[in-house]
Amino acid sequence: MSTIHIRQAVLADLDALSVLFDGYRQFYERDSNVAAAKQFLTDRFNHGESVLLIAHEGAEPVGFAQLYPSFSSVSLGRIYILNDLFVNELGRRKGVGSRLIAASVDFAKTVGAIRLTLSTAHTNTRAQALYEAKGWERDDDFFYVYPIAG
Repeated sequence: MSTIHIRQAVLADLDALSVLFDGYRQFYERDSNVAAAKQFLTDRFNHGESVLLIAHEGAEPVGFAQLYPSFSSVSLGRIYILNDLFVNELGRRKGVGSRLIAASVDFAKTVGAIRLTLSTAHTNTRAQALYEAKGWERDDDFFYVYPIAG
């Protein structure tokens, strides 16, 4: 019997989410800074700028997903960007990532979104394999250019 539970996060989850979010950032080779991670997530909560889902195995937080709302002008509808998904070492190889993806899709459908999109690093082949196994399709039709932040 699975003890994995996924739900939409609330402000009381902020400390647990901050540690998970810091681990996510470290995965992408950023320096650890739990205080900055907590401030970033606090700002998202305070301004209603994202939806956070949290995964627990029993009482232990083991993963999260963060979705950002946006819109499609061409399709005249709301979309969500599955911007962040992370499962810590305790939660890996237990289906947590798959369940977070499914919960993200369910959330988007529930609020009437017409699309859920995501991107991941070209080198993150494990995540790519998971997304493709869940029916996601690679989009090679669009070209993106990112300006240099300055």
